[in-house]
Amino acid sequence: MEIEKSVNVFGDSLMPCSLDPKTGFFRDGCCNTCKEDLGSHTVCVAVTDKFLEFSRSRGNDLSTPVEEFNFPGLKEGDRWCLCAARWLEAEKLDMAPRVFLQSTHVKALEIIPMQTLRRYALDLL
Repeated sequence: MEIEKSVNVFGDSLMPCSLDPKTGFFRDGCCNTCKEDLGSHTVCVAVTDKFLEFSRSRGNDLSTPVEEFNFPGLKEGDRWCLCAARWLEAEKLDMAPRVFLQSTHVKALEIIPMQTLRRYALDLL
């Protein structure tokens, strides 16, 4: 698998999202992506309980640890690379977590408009 160019939504170098817990499609701490990343795990967020419950209701339990995948389970406040389509689905239902744009991969813009991401930004100057 070849990582696509690590660029954020501003065209700058992609900043890490989280090393604890280690996130990303490649579990490299960044929201890097590649053609095999069918879910486009490109949006860096600050997880909320509201979103975790929403995700669980959609069949993706992100709060329960899964030892065989070395996944500790997420809790409110953790940073995590989310699938862009799932984030947008949550946004339309007023359940989307806030985002870190400097850590969100430019590929997220293929699914989510920049103006929508900006409304949820935690790191705008």
